[in-house]
Amino acid sequence: MQMCKYISSNIFPDFVTNRFVLRQLKNSDLEYVFKGLSDPKVIKYYGVSFSSLEAAKEQMKWYSNLEKTKTGIWWAICEKKSGFFNGAIGLNDIDQLQKSAEIGFWLLPEYWGKGIIKECMTEIDSYSFQIIKLKKINAFIESENKKCLSLVKKLNFIHEKTLNNYEFKKGKPISLYHYSKINIRLL
Repeated sequence: MQMCKYISSNIFPDFVTNRFVLRQLKNSDLEYVFKGLSDPKVIKYYGVSFSSLEAAKEQMKWYSNLEKTKTGIWWAICEKKSGFFNGAIGLNDIDQLQKSAEIGFWLLPEYWGKGIIKECMTEIDSYSFQIIKLKKINAFIESENKKCLSLVKKLNFIHEKTLNNYEFKKGKPISLYHYSKINIRLL
């Protein structure tokens, strides 16, 4: 089991749900990020993957750069009682003019199907819509990722459009579904 080290952040808030602590990803999480983003089950529908711990350092730089440029933030998802690292969730491509961002998340396979992302999204929604005043959160999901499609629907995301043959993965075209969640407080 992976342990999260809880370190409070002055830049971005940490969150506590019934079962989890969401805290800023740190360089000490590298081993867990590599474990997740090298696992064939996790990366099957994910946009990045790494074949070595050294290569995964690029992902950690990417997380850090999001914070430095104020274009995103990712949190480690850790069990409140045990401190075990379960995965990560975050916002990318925060656009201050459009007041929008893209949501992303992944979990280690042993934590799938336990309602973790659904529970954590409550805090991410509140932060996104009430604190940083986003109007919209976007989700781009590979058309074959049925579990993720089901999840975003449960989270009240609405299908906006299908991007047919939008990207290539392993030499084959893949389609993406664009879902979004609107800040109803700003309507």
